[in-house]
Amino acid sequence: MSGTRVLVLAVALVAWPAVLERFPQRWRPLVGAGTSTVLAGAAGIPLGLRPPQLGAGLRLGGIAASAVVAAVSASPALQPVRASMRARDIDLHPAVWLGLHIPVGTVWSEELAFRGVLQPLATEAFGRTAGRAVQAMVFGLAHIRPARAAGDSIAGTVLVTGMFGWLLGRLRERSGSVVAPMLAHLALNEAGAVATLYLGRSNVDLSRESASN
Repeated sequence: MSGTRVLVLAVALVAWPAVLERFPQRWRPLVGAGTSTVLAGAAGIPLGLRPPQLGAGLRLGGIAASAVVAAVSASPALQPVRASMRARDIDLHPAVWLGLHIPVGTVWSEELAFRGVLQPLATEAFGRTAGRAVQAMVFGLAHIRPARAAGDSIAGTVLVTGMFGWLLGRLRERSGSVVAPMLAHLALNEAGAVATLYLGRSNVDLSRESASN
């Protein structure tokens, strides 16, 4: 029965980006975060938001986040990365992107769903290593639609996000808290966004708000 629940949840998470696109862009972060919060509450799985797991999550997540920021800061030295950042069109006001869409619509939503709920259920059904692999694979597949919309390589996106999902899963296991993967995920997305905004600032239209969609 637990395997069936994992399969149903996995399919739902892969399909969720298509559902979310039906909402106006201004509402997507709140809809995504609200849905993931309800899911986590209904699952009743401990998220490690209280001591001592919270402290472990903050410590391990802080270390991981520092390493991620250092790596992202150095990545524009690679010409393909620099070219990709410069070419990207930003359809959100930077403050909205950095302050709402990334921390709430992406990090909180995805970490609760994938590392907070899917991974523990998959671990219960298939064992720790296989459970982590399942959530990582589903995490990668869930980025197919966003990759297509952004014009990115679908295979490359699935592979890279799947590998990152695996690492985030390890942080969840080692700390016992979703805070650790949240901090690492937040560091990657925020640092990447800041670098993209800096290198591609000519492509940023400050008059465009999420409300316009």
